This record gives sequence, C-alpha cells and structure tokens, in this order.
Amino acid sequence: MCGIAGIFHLDGEPVSPVIVKKMTDAIAHRGPDGEGQFVDGCIGLGHRRLAIIDLSPAGHQPMSTKDGRFVLSYNGEIYNFRELRIELEALGYQFHSQTDTEVLLSAYAEWREHCLERLNGMFAFALWDRQEQKLFLARDRYGIKPLYYTRVGDKLLFGSEVKAILANPAYQSAIDLEGLLEYFTFQNFFTDKTLFKGVKLLPAGHYLWLSLNQPNLVQQQYWDYHFAEPEQIRDEREYLEELDRLFRQAVSRQLVSDVELGAYLSGGMDSGSITAIAAQQLPYLKTFTCGFDLNSASGIEVSYDEREPAEYMSYLFKTEHYEMVLKAGDMERVMPRLAWHLEEPRVGQSYPNFYVAQLASKFVKVVLAGTGGDELFAGYPWRYYRAVVNHNFEHYVDQYYEFWQRLLNREEIRAVFSPIWEEVKHVDTREIFRSVFQQSDSNLKRPEDYINHSLYFEAKTFLHGLLMVEDKLSMAHSLETRVPFLDNDLVDFAMKVPTRLKLGNLTEVVRLNENDPGNKTAKYFQKTKDGKLLLRQVMRRYIPDVVTDRIKQGFSAPDASWFKGESIDYVSRKLLNIDCNIYSFFSSDNSQKIIEEHLKGNRNRRLLIWSFLNLQEFFEIF
Repeated sequence: MCGIAGIFHLDGEPVSPVIVKKMTDAIAHRGPDGEGQFVDGCIGLGHRRLAIIDLSPAGHQPMSTKDGRFVLSYNGEIYNFRELRIELEALGYQFHSQTDTEVLLSAYAEWREHCLERLNGMFAFALWDRQEQKLFLARDRYGIKPLYYTRVGDKLLFGSEVKAILANPAYQSAIDLEGLLEYFTFQNFFTDKTLFKGVKLLPAGHYLWLSLNQPNLVQQQYWDYHFAEPEQIRDEREYLEELDRLFRQAVSRQLVSDVELGAYLSGGMDSGSITAIAAQQLPYLKTFTCGFDLNSASGIEVSYDEREPAEYMSYLFKTEHYEMVLKAGDMERVMPRLAWHLEEPRVGQSYPNFYVAQLASKFVKVVLAGTGGDELFAGYPWRYYRAVVNHNFEHYVDQYYEFWQRLLNREEIRAVFSPIWEEVKHVDTREIFRSVFQQSDSNLKRPEDYINHSLYFEAKTFLHGLLMVEDKLSMAHSLETRVPFLDNDLVDFAMKVPTRLKLGNLTEVVRLNENDPGNKTAKYFQKTKDGKLLLRQVMRRYIPDVVTDRIKQGFSAPDASWFKGESIDYVSRKLLNIDCNIYSFFSSDNSQKIIEEHLKGNRNRRLLIWSFLNLQEFFEIF
C-alpha cells in the first residue's frame, strides 16, 4: 500500500527530478516508510512506500526488471502473488525479494496487459516500457485504489491523489462546473470527472496507455460486473456451502502481511463475520469501533450507536477491542483536515470514517473492513424495489434516476445553480445516470432482471464511492484497508447467486409496488426489510443471531439531529453567511432556504448540508 505519482512529457523534453519529488512529497502521508523517484528523459515516476509485505530495502520502488526495460511504481496488494510467482518461476523468472511488486513487474513483462486478468487484489500502478517509450496505467477491477490523471499540453500528470497533480506547476487549479452539477445531483460522480477541471479518475477495471509514437490516450476496459440469473438454479444447500468456502478463503487470503493486522468491528454482520474468521487464525486480533453520543439524537438516529453489539462480538471472538465516541463538535473540529484528504467529496457523511481510521492507525498498519457485502448480496432492498416494476428499460431508468437524486432534484438544481446555470444547463444528468448501464439488456422482462440491473448500478457507483472514501481517509493515517468481500472468486460467485436467495420472494414486493409505487409507508418498509438472505444464513455459523437478524443500518452519525441542535451555530456560521465561497456558484437565497428547512425541522436535508459544508472547506483549501 503506497502512493504513486508521475509525469510523461510527450514532446520528449526531459522531466525535472525536483518536480517529481515535489509531486511525491505531496502524498507523503500515503507512505511514510520510504520514497523513491525514477527519472529518465521524458518520464518521471515517484513513489511513497507503506511497507506491508517484505519490509526490507528489496521492496524499494520504483522497481525495474533485471534488464532495465520495465520500471514500475505500484500501490496496492496482490493477494495471489505467491501463486503467480510459482507460475512465473516455472517460466524461468527469478526473484530477489518476497514482494508482490516484483511479481507484478514480472507478470507484466510476461503477459503485458493480460496480466490484469490474473490479479486478485487491489491496485493502481504506472509502468514504463523503456524500449517502446510507452507508459501503461492500470486500476483494479472494483476501484479500491484510485488513480487520477490530467493532460496539460504535451504533459501527462498522474497520481494516487489529486494533490500530486496540484504540486506540479504545469496544472492550474480550477473548478469543473459540470462535475459540480453531477455531484450535487447524485452526491457522487458517475463519470470519470472530479471537481478539478481537466482532472479525471481512471475508471475501475480499466487501463490506459500512450507513447511517444502514440501520444493520444488509449483507454480500455478489461473487466466489468455482470449480475445475472443463472440458467440452472442449484439446490440452496450448494450455494450455502460454496459461499461459506469462498468467504473463508477470501478472508484468509487477505491476512497475508508482515506487519500487525486488525479489523473494524462496527456491530453489523459484515465486519462481524470477517472478524470471526480472522480471529480464528490470528490470536489477540485488535478490533476497532466508532460510536456516537446520542444524548441529543431523535427519531431513527437514536439507534445509530452500535458499540453494544460490537462489544459483545469482541467478547465472543476474544479480540483486543478499542472504541471511541464521537460528539457533535467532532465534525467541526475535523472538517479542514477531512476536506484536504478527501479532496472531492463522495457519498455519505464520511467524517466518522476519518476518526475510526485514526484510532486503528495507532495500533496496526492494516485493517479489514466489511465494505462490499451489501452491494454483492443485496443489502439495500428498499432501494432496489423502487424500480422493480417497469414497462421497459427506459421506464426503469426514469424511476431509478428519480430515486438516486440524493442531494438536489432537477428543479432545485436549477434554482441553486442559477448564478452559473447558463454554463451548466446542457448537462443531462439523466443521461449520465443512464450511461452507467454500458451493456444494458433491452429485453428485460422479470423483476429479477431489474434487480440485477440495480445491483450492477450500485456496485459501479455507490460502492465505488465508498471505496474512494475508505482509501483517502485510511491513507490519511498511513493505514491500509483491505476489503475481503471484494475477492475475485467471491465476487464471481455472488454475481451468479439467484435473486430469490438474496431477497426472498419478490411476489409480495411486486404487488405492493404496483399498488403503491414509491410511497415511503410503514407497510412498504415492512415488506422490504429483507436482503442478504443467503449471506445471513452462512454468517449465523459465525456470529450471533441478534446480529445477523438486524435490519441494515449504515455507518452514520446522528447529524440530522446535530445540525438543528448542538451544531446549529456551526452550520449557521458557515452556510448562512452570504460571503462564503460556495455562493460564487450557488444562489445564496435558494441554498439558504433549503438549509433553513432543515434547521426548523421541516425536512431532513442532512446530506445536502454536509455537502455544502464539505464544499465550503474544499474551496477554502484548494
């Protein structure tokens, strides 16, 4: 786990080693254990090292092949590197370290871009071919590790974080107005845009390359999700046993480490089951929980503190357990640092992630997280059921698009964005939404078909947003986060599990949906609070029923209560001030009207207020 940065001068001009080091230094928090730069004429690669596997100097990067042809700067972990090493040794390759970096370097030398299909892990890397004068950039299947890039004239700049690009004087920071509109529709980015004009994020499951002879970027997808009903459904017991085997295998694979490893223990099923398996193999496993002071919480937020079930599981699994409690003022205290590390904001209110990563980093260098279990095994049924009854694919897009406008709907967007509306009115956010479904099947007939489309959509967008937040906020503390649910074999299996084994009998939901579409009634939620049925059955073998039978709950602070209570002065000071930076782009009257709705208790707009606060910090910093 590390940080990478680099420059490629397509006009052949020499790269400055000083600038490469400056870009590398900007992401020093990602790798405090070492640094390195490689500069050779028109190419410069930088690296910051967080030593996890083979802590010796043999793991220093950038790393080159013995003949010097290929040079690699790599961030991530390849969990099947030992199997690949055996295969490469049989082909005549010799290794001088115990690192996965050297295996990746040899794998590319042998199989070129086809090596990506063999990698089971998380990664983003830059590889320079000195013979062909070619730069190759790649990102893992799921987007666990980020990789940003931009083209400035004849210069290609790239890095694990935008900060590396900002450190290069060739790039002049500016806001991407289209990206701003996209974010304030979805509280996420569905395209490769960022809030920084001209800076793109290489999509998950993609690689790109360019060379002095081929200066135009060539981008290619090498993997994608494919959720589909199996042609022949096997006995449920077979699915149970196979899921059990693959889940245990996934956790075991990701325990490989030469430094101490711990686990998040949120009180939920996903992190609890990972902890249960890891604790069987690692004595005195350290676990970490973040709770919340609920003295001023109200409504559903009174159940947001999960310390009690986490403590019970720690007792059962005999872990060395640590926890912290967040209060209303902790958000205000951390926002400047959070916005700097997060760069462009993403889904959710992510400051609790910052604090729990900070806690874990005081004890371990690697932590296991339960991210991905919901997206693979259908943990958000009330969302999928919103668009389970449709006339056709376009009708499905209309229904699901309306639901996924998380911050501002089209009417509100126009009002809030009125100062810059003429510059962004051409942006079609419905088309952005629809474009996520690259290979949509127009012949969708069954509710199961639409459910699988929704699982695809959320894996591509919502899960990716969560992974981006997890990477940035763990690496802020030089902490590596691993996500066992995103093991290749486990993902391949999950995509072929019949929908009825994830969500149960759809008949009742379809009937309810037809009679009362889109209505958030108690009856609706009573019928749609299932989800992850197969996973729950398997996890009952490892964790208490009181945990496996709980209704899905996100990792959120009670900010809806705090924003109109203990944090009201902070929100007012930051956002009810017409001189604040965001009102260079937004209508202060229309924005503040929406904020006042929340402060008066008329409507819950916590996600929008969080996004306004985050964006205000973003403008002040960047």
